[in-house]
Amino acid sequence: MPAPLESHVDLRNLPKEDRLARMRHSAAHVLAEAMLDLLPEAELGIGPPIETGFYYDFRLPRPLTQEDLAWLEERMRRSIAGKHPFVMASLTKAEAEARWQGQPFKLDLLADLEEGNVTQCTHAGFTDLCRGGHVNHTGEIPAFKLMSIAGAYWRGSEKNPQLQRVYGALFETADELAAYEEQLENARRRDHRRIGRDLNLFALVDEVGPGHVVWLPAGATIRRELQRWIEDLELERGYLHVITPNVAKRELYVKSGHWDHFRDDMYPVMEREGEEYVLRPMNCPSHIMVYMADQHSYRELPVRIAELGNMHRWEKSGQVTGMSRVRIMTLNDAHIFCADVAQVESEVEGVLRLMEEVYGTLGLKDYTYRLSLGDPADKEKYVDNPPMWEAGEALLRRVLGKVGLDYFEAVGEAAFYGPKIDVQFKTAAGKDETLVTVQVDFHFPEQFKLEYVAEDGGRARPIIVHRGVISTLERMVALLIEEYEGNFPLWLSPLQAMVIPIADRHQAYSDEVAAKLRAATLRVEVDSRGERMNAKIRDAQLRKVPYMLVVGDREAEAGAAALRVRGGGDLGAMPIAEIVEKLRTERDTKALAP
Repeated sequence: MPAPLESHVDLRNLPKEDRLARMRHSAAHVLAEAMLDLLPEAELGIGPPIETGFYYDFRLPRPLTQEDLAWLEERMRRSIAGKHPFVMASLTKAEAEARWQGQPFKLDLLADLEEGNVTQCTHAGFTDLCRGGHVNHTGEIPAFKLMSIAGAYWRGSEKNPQLQRVYGALFETADELAAYEEQLENARRRDHRRIGRDLNLFALVDEVGPGHVVWLPAGATIRRELQRWIEDLELERGYLHVITPNVAKRELYVKSGHWDHFRDDMYPVMEREGEEYVLRPMNCPSHIMVYMADQHSYRELPVRIAELGNMHRWEKSGQVTGMSRVRIMTLNDAHIFCADVAQVESEVEGVLRLMEEVYGTLGLKDYTYRLSLGDPADKEKYVDNPPMWEAGEALLRRVLGKVGLDYFEAVGEAAFYGPKIDVQFKTAAGKDETLVTVQVDFHFPEQFKLEYVAEDGGRARPIIVHRGVISTLERMVALLIEEYEGNFPLWLSPLQAMVIPIADRHQAYSDEVAAKLRAATLRVEVDSRGERMNAKIRDAQLRKVPYMLVVGDREAEAGAAALRVRGGGDLGAMPIAEIVEKLRTERDTKALAP
């Protein structure tokens, strides 16, 4: 239904969120007004308010430039200074279709509406289809700035025309806008894509395809250290590691239900010799096959099956982002098969405590726990089994309370087969992302008719706990790059030490020093280039190497090195054995310094 026509709105009496929504919506209209002044042939899409401002989509006769943004912003300021009233009007659908001839996207929107009246809004001679929700006049639009230009498909579908989207930021005060711009600058400085390129950690290559990460030697080193660490932690806790295929028959995912719920996010079916195969989008059906490969007794449960398993998901091109949103990912995945609810509670508690240990070691603090619930009203998205949902949700609440973790609840964020605990992290850009989940699953055991031999000799259904800890290696490394700004702690640093000879005559001693560090399995290089010492130190700092060992005549005579710390600290001359022990201890304790 169209919004009621408005006369005057006292913005002071509205909640801040509502005020900002009106201001941002109004600014989007003023942007469209300015665009038609710049390019009268512009075809108008939509212009909604968003969390930090507004945007408007246009089909234009030419690509926009940064100079255009500056022009549009100045034109908007002139309209704002004019204090032009926003006036809502009602007209019939037929009248609107006549009015908007020549604007195909507006006509497309009108085609979705039922017969009856529609509303539009006019200010300063500019009119747009609109449900309402504006400030009284353009002069009530506060601090704003046009930020960027991006591509966007009409209605979000790749089958539709691609438009140019202009983003603007808008806040109630200039100070709030400045704080937002500072946050963006911080995000740009910490952007894992830029740092990853500067440090040669990974590559995204057109010939390989978007969302397909090429791990370069330095990035592969970080990945390897994380994988070894988490696998060792899991082995200590009784997990059994497996390796399962990246390809399976389509019917496996039909049986699990993933085909019905996720087929649009899967790679295309491959047909060979009358069989249909797909790249796996998740690991749980494969781990269920591992469980079914043998008979299990109640005495064995819980059975913890773990894998660093590859998954393939056809993310839309516009959603693929560096290493944080990719199409091929390696998940630190595990599935725990439990005998009863008591075991489930114990295992979920163990997973949460493992998470806290891991995130503490990595120095991660900016995360929250979300209890993701189903929606009883949505029978299409979620398995229709109310008792199952009630039991699972109550169980997860109990465990969160027992561990003493703060959390919030979100209806409609569960997996289709059960509730889950999501670990939500803030990215450098301030975006809330799900890093990893813990799910309770009563559904798959029934779907696959899983069994174990109960204490009385009969057959019983297990309950599955699905869990990750460090997420996908791609997303975790992206998060750590941004968290550390590329300054990885020693144990994760691709190169842990650089030996810097002051002159060519110190090369042989530098090689001896490097050999002693390598004997302690430390990753070390010798900078034997013919550059000056200060240039070598500067280059090592740009590579974010934690330690630099500078050696000259005095150091060679004393069996020592002048130890410098990443960032400029100078620890002075130290015996090589002492340096080796210092670095080895820092590595083995996974200290966050230097």
